[in-house]
Amino acid sequence: MKFGISYAPAHHGTDARHLLTYARLAEEHGFESLYLPEHIVLYPGAAVGPMPLPAATPYFDPLDALSFVAAATDRILLGTAVLLLPYHHPVLLAKRLATLDVLSGGRMRLLTVGLGSLPGQARSMDVDFASRGRRADEAIDALRLLWEGGEDGVDFDGEFFRFERLSSFPKPLDARHLPIHVGGSTRAAARRAGRRGDGYFPGGALGPDERATQLELAREAAREAGRDPGALEYPLGFDRPVRGTGRGARGGGRHPRGRQREHRRAGALARGTRGLRPALRAPPVARSARRRVITRGARRSRPYHRCRLATGSEPVRSPCPAR
Repeated sequence: MKFGISYAPAHHGTDARHLLTYARLAEEHGFESLYLPEHIVLYPGAAVGPMPLPAATPYFDPLDALSFVAAATDRILLGTAVLLLPYHHPVLLAKRLATLDVLSGGRMRLLTVGLGSLPGQARSMDVDFASRGRRADEAIDALRLLWEGGEDGVDFDGEFFRFERLSSFPKPLDARHLPIHVGGSTRAAARRAGRRGDGYFPGGALGPDERATQLELAREAAREAGRDPGALEYPLGFDRPVRGTGRGARGGGRHPRGRQREHRRAGALARGTRGLRPALRAPPVARSARRRVITRGARRSRPYHRCRLATGSEPVRSPCPAR
């Protein structure tokens, strides 16, 4: 089982010392990973579903902030939840991500990408809001091509991105390419994860039945694309305790087979925070995270933790081994 947390500047603040204390304590207490969210710009009236986003809400550039964290930590893995892929050019992004992975010692391994849901944000980046999905598909393909290409360069000719004989070095550390998880709360996102992603990170207030449906859609899309559906990773997030039977969480039945992650929601770690030193308390099962245990069935879970279940019984040395 593996546990991760996220740091939301909107909730925890933008003090650099606070971010580093948070990350170091998470690492000290055995958490595997730290995620940061992204919003490039906000504006009056911006909202995600029913939740308003005040225009003054702060968001770090997640990759810059993760570089800052990487320099002050040794082990904790680095992730985004989510990076708004349609608003990043893949040539520049491939360089930034590979650089961060190399300089962090191979820890930029939980890249989660999404489309974004704010039309004003798309307009600010001169992106057609309706084209976000197609742009993201092309960007994923272009990123992998650049990471896998050699000295002779690679070519790409898409609807949105075109280049010829480009080489991008350095490469991700000891990996063919960085794993890319697809985040979202729609069935289209689940299908995108199956066709192109290394995992599906379901967002939004999805019920257990819809989560199971979307995971099955992702697996079916993977099969149709000639990919291994059992290789998909599946992060889950909880905002309250979920007690299960050992086979599945209440109301959810058996968890679908496949690798599963549970993602600790932003804000949970800040409960009891005083000054710049968060009162971090690892969940009761955090020792399993430190032992990097992989199990076959769904474990009894506590709030705000993240685990991964694999179909195999051997410990996984890397969270996202190169495929």
